[in-house]
Amino acid sequence: MSGESFNWHEFLGRWQEEWVPRADEEEDDEGDGGRSAFHLGRPGAQEPAIAAAEERLGRRLPTSYREFLAASDGWHVEQTAGVYRLGGAADIGWFEDPHDMTPLYEESLGDHPREEDVLLAGMWQRALRLETDSDMSYALLDPGDSDQDGEWALYVYKGWSGELPDRYPSFRAYMEAMYRGFHADRAERPDFVNATTRAQDARVEEARLLALRGRYEEALPLVEEALSFGRPHSGVLLNQLRHLSAPRGSRDYGFLVADPRYLPEILPTAAMTPARGEWRLGGDDHWLGMMAARGVPRDTAEAVLGTVRDGTHRYAPPGPWGLAVSEAREAARWGATDAAWRILRDALPRWEAPGPSLIAPIGLLADPVLGALITPERGREILATPRDGQAGPAPDQVPDLDPPGLAWLTEPAPNGRSPEGYRCVWVEGIDPARLPALIGEEGAGLSAPADPREVARRAPRPHEREGVELWEDRAVVAVGRTAGAWAFAFDGCSHHLGNLFSSPARAASASGRAVVVWRGPRHSPPGDHPAAFHLSVAEQGEELYAFTVRGTEIRRSGVIPEALDPARLFRPGEGEPDGELRVLEALHTELGLSLPRFALTEGRLHTFTTRSWTRAPREGEGFGYVTFGGLRT
Repeated sequence: MSGESFNWHEFLGRWQEEWVPRADEEEDDEGDGGRSAFHLGRPGAQEPAIAAAEERLGRRLPTSYREFLAASDGWHVEQTAGVYRLGGAADIGWFEDPHDMTPLYEESLGDHPREEDVLLAGMWQRALRLETDSDMSYALLDPGDSDQDGEWALYVYKGWSGELPDRYPSFRAYMEAMYRGFHADRAERPDFVNATTRAQDARVEEARLLALRGRYEEALPLVEEALSFGRPHSGVLLNQLRHLSAPRGSRDYGFLVADPRYLPEILPTAAMTPARGEWRLGGDDHWLGMMAARGVPRDTAEAVLGTVRDGTHRYAPPGPWGLAVSEAREAARWGATDAAWRILRDALPRWEAPGPSLIAPIGLLADPVLGALITPERGREILATPRDGQAGPAPDQVPDLDPPGLAWLTEPAPNGRSPEGYRCVWVEGIDPARLPALIGEEGAGLSAPADPREVARRAPRPHEREGVELWEDRAVVAVGRTAGAWAFAFDGCSHHLGNLFSSPARAASASGRAVVVWRGPRHSPPGDHPAAFHLSVAEQGEELYAFTVRGTEIRRSGVIPEALDPARLFRPGEGEPDGELRVLEALHTELGLSLPRFALTEGRLHTFTTRSWTRAPREGEGFGYVTFGGLRT
């Protein structure tokens, strides 16, 4: 509050003037809907009455509560299912914890409690009780929880709820929240129109225009305030601002989902949560029923949910923005996610809202390929970009996410674990769609874009597939194209490189140069099982050179260029990652090889299953096949 003045007479008078019953309450027979028949407050208490109350309590009351009593000696706050009436100066008294809440809260403090938890535990015995009519609820002012202005925090405890009390920093903050709640409870009444509703609706329109001009940070507090008053459209605008700031969350757009103008943007976005299996309230049927209740035909909702779930949904808006979306998707589905984002960024000013309730292209989020690109930082850049014909300065651009080259393969995973094994085939100058024909298993074709990690984890093991030998090691690989025009097939969950390994480089190089890299998973600590690293290069069906490094042992064949000589790159006495890093840097420098980290770790790419990377055992050779919890070794 910072000592700012507050006119309680004006505030309470406006509340009284605006009062009407809620839509679910019965109005009395008077023509004004009960406005003049129902009084929320009472005449203000005189100073001697307030001073007498303070003498009885042994404490001076906080300023905002004293000034309230002087304006109205009590008030009908009408909290839904909570506190109904606050008493006056003669009614208030110490709570004194009649239900022994203090021991219950003190027991849960633990060894290192937070300050707010300590304050709450002590509140029950020192709080001042204000309410005189409630539904097993209490309005408690706590003198032990005060601010620099001497204002006491107010707690509302709903005894029937089993929840922690709601805390307000002062009595004034509580009353202002109750006033906003009074408005929100009546927002659906068509006749509930007054100076406050008109002012809040004007703020919603102002926020909408600010958002379209890229000034979303200025728009945010306006729509948050309007939403607290229950104003129509404020929730829809706020959800768009929040959804793009945190794209992985879910948002409810209410009945807007059925509006034909917005359905192509909103319905697929709404379907993302059940499509991920995160809809816990009765599954698909419940979600479909909710969509039907909002006016979406069941067959339409089912069809959209199906395409979002199987990864075939396509965000396809009209006009120049739609052309850019199509171009960006084509780039992103082959791994060029930074280039795809730049295409979208350049086209954002040409996005046109299909109606006044939409302020951003949230349909992007439901596209299986493009939605993965929209990080929180990029979502905020969308919001900060002027669009729909509005003018404003261009925002600072979010940096590209993909590092150059291959060195990122050596970096620890986000969870701190060592990188898993990986293997990759690069083929120079071909369309990635040709890779299944070169190294795929019989009948292999590209899948719809999907999370390659999830596809690999769910792939059946050899013993689960008819006609597949146990010695076979078929990989589920993600497919794409590098900036240097190499097609790649990448497996980020590879097994250990064993003695039966057979490089696919020859098969991949039928029409050009091919490179194969395989690094096996690392043990932690390394111990007696160093990770193997293999490189092979072939051209026109013939292997040019290859080497395999396992600890201090190096096996090599062909004429290996000096820049890739394993004896120079893997140095005695150094750790495995050092040599691996030098090889990967050399492959980038000498051959121009790279891989798109974001597409492979966060994006959606086409996948297919390769032929076996291992050969059949020869006479006298053996192999083992063991699974632990579904993991092959």
